[in-house]
Amino acid sequence: MSTSSDVARAVLAGLQRGGVTDVVLAPGSRSAPLSLALHAADAEGRLRLHVRVDERTAGFLALGLAKGGHRPSAVVTTSGTAVANLHPAVLEAAHSGEPLIVLSADRPAELRGTGANQTNRWQSGLFGGAAVAVDVSPGEVDAAVYAVGHAVRRRGPSQVNLQFVEPLLPAHPGAPGLEALPPSGRHRTHGWSETDPETLASGPRTVMVAGDDAGPPARMLAQRANWPLLAEPTSGARTGTHALRSYRLLIDTELGQEIERVVVTGHPTLSRPVTQLLSRHDLEVVSVRGRAGVATDPGRVARVLDTMPTVGGPDDERWVQRWRAADRRTSQALDDLAAGGGDALVLAVAAEVGLAVRPDALLVVGSSQPIRDLDLMGPVYEAGQRRLIIGNRGLAGIDGTLSTAIGAALARRSSRALAYVGDLTFLHDMGGLVIGAREPRPDLTIVVANDDGGSIFASLEQGAAPYTASFERVFGTPHGVDLAALCRSTATPYDRVDDVATLRELLAREVDGIRVIEVPVPRVNRRVLSEQIRALA
Repeated sequence: MSTSSDVARAVLAGLQRGGVTDVVLAPGSRSAPLSLALHAADAEGRLRLHVRVDERTAGFLALGLAKGGHRPSAVVTTSGTAVANLHPAVLEAAHSGEPLIVLSADRPAELRGTGANQTNRWQSGLFGGAAVAVDVSPGEVDAAVYAVGHAVRRRGPSQVNLQFVEPLLPAHPGAPGLEALPPSGRHRTHGWSETDPETLASGPRTVMVAGDDAGPPARMLAQRANWPLLAEPTSGARTGTHALRSYRLLIDTELGQEIERVVVTGHPTLSRPVTQLLSRHDLEVVSVRGRAGVATDPGRVARVLDTMPTVGGPDDERWVQRWRAADRRTSQALDDLAAGGGDALVLAVAAEVGLAVRPDALLVVGSSQPIRDLDLMGPVYEAGQRRLIIGNRGLAGIDGTLSTAIGAALARRSSRALAYVGDLTFLHDMGGLVIGAREPRPDLTIVVANDDGGSIFASLEQGAAPYTASFERVFGTPHGVDLAALCRSTATPYDRVDDVATLRELLAREVDGIRVIEVPVPRVNRRVLSEQIRALA
């Protein structure tokens, strides 16, 4: 029977063959064969190794590497609760179609249910339907390589559970490393089906909705059809001549009531007006499946297509021109509101971040309020300039965002890498800044809009006057944490700014390594600000 070290080396060779260039390791005892094989592979320049002490951070770092590099990445853990800490990242990968490979080291199957140390009887298949799982018996090299070969070709996450038996270490410390295997060159593409596309008839007043990861096909269809393009910042389609910045405010106007057909692709999640639009029974709703295989249809009213449709020709110019005129007026009103400062400072901060995303740049946006502020204030960019704006929108959680941003910045060659998050998102993944001195780290600027709590809840039902007595403690959750002290604890360069001009100056500087810019913003009147914004259109 092959040794555990043989299995580990074969697994990593299979990853390399499948185009994996980065592997994240959260160290442990049972995963020692993989750890040593990874160290050798990194020293030989065949893979790039990233070591993290926290499995949750490790999982989201691997997710960011997959997002930024458009290729599969892998994360290695030991047995026991270590694997369970990957669950949030796995769920996000499952809902966004990211190729995340979990290599979980395990005890032999005969120890399950015996009370043996760090042996979880449910470890293989722990993620349920969120990840395809293969349980590999000790010494089964062929089965391990076969499982890895399938994992690198899948969309979404996979778990390869490797049962390792002693001896966990090779007989000689200088045992051979990875065999030389050329990478496959495989990379991620948008998953449009190869079936013949349907042609949509011209005529109905149509808008194109592009949610997260919709990609350039949404923009190209909107331009060919001459439709208004309602594109979220992380859609990959908020560029060109037909994208509208203030679209979500326009949906509830008389112009929005004239819509007769909606074509949606990607995963739109940012606003209730868009969700309500996609759920209307009086419209024709056409939903195109995204890479993860999901067709967005919250109202269960859509006709689902597996392939991006085509159109017979461009629609009436007057329709898109009316949307453009309304967008110009509303966008100017937003800019005027932001320029007034005070409670609207947070809008000005979002605008500055959006302007700092130059061509070839990367921006990772946190969930909750920052992505929604950027949606209102971020510009519509020129097409073809290779900006990449991403976020964890599969399940829209705030966890793991710093690690995702670090991974994406490590994986993508960018003219600049930025992250824009709220204070709770920053605190939730503060461990992402715990990086060993010898570990790869990107040049990344993290902008934290700090309103000392959860401002997004102020604009929801629980922010209304009847709930004032309970709001601060159970929704607002003020924490009073000193972000500067936290940054000092991880030797992360830190700046605090109180005005937009200083923020603009700092964002214009080149950065070496990771730095944090904190911008305190008010939260007390956030509900009033939200009402002012809605009234602009």
